[in-house]
Amino acid sequence: MKTLTFWFDPISPFAYLAFERLPQALEGLNYCVRYRPVLFGALLQHHGQLGPAEIASKRAWTYRQVLWLARSHGVPIDLPAAHPFNPLPLLRLAVACGRDGEPNRWVCETVLRHVWRSGGADASDPERLAALAAQLEPQRRLDDAAARERLRAHTAEALERGVFGVPTCEVDGRLFWGFDALPMLRQQLAGVAPLPDALWDAAEGWPVGVQRTQRPVP
Repeated sequence: MKTLTFWFDPISPFAYLAFERLPQALEGLNYCVRYRPVLFGALLQHHGQLGPAEIASKRAWTYRQVLWLARSHGVPIDLPAAHPFNPLPLLRLAVACGRDGEPNRWVCETVLRHVWRSGGADASDPERLAALAAQLEPQRRLDDAAARERLRAHTAEALERGVFGVPTCEVDGRLFWGFDALPMLRQQLAGVAPLPDALWDAAEGWPVGVQRTQRPVP
């Protein structure tokens, strides 16, 4: 049985879509999943990137595409009252509910649906967060300080593994980024290489023709 690591942050609608579709996308295969909450903002900062919601035109397109993808795949979704939001309380709660900081699927589902299946409620509303914590309280294994440290460790490990965005799935030492990578992930788990090894490896060292520098647009 192969082990799949699912790196996610509930701030990402694509992470929600990938989480919901993962069982169907991998139906019939023998695998187990380790769910790893990470702070998406820290990944962006490390790589010097803006998030999709930080570019106005990309933000609008992201919501349109997410709503279309959800309808196309039959996944219920509600955009939260405001986005982006601070995901740290949700991330720390998810980490606190897992043995060694790894929440089970029910915990992840509960946290993700708090954001993306809430009828458009505010994901950061204090009363809703308190209710969520009360719902998950029987599953809690780590205190707040330990959860903070474990979340930092998960995020640092993700960066060491080369993770740059969420959702990212890792299996056999290979990273599969995004909701649209699920078919590639299925092939890898099924033992059918998504690409010949030579092509997969060649992407790492492909020559750079021009490197952009930061300069004002004339």
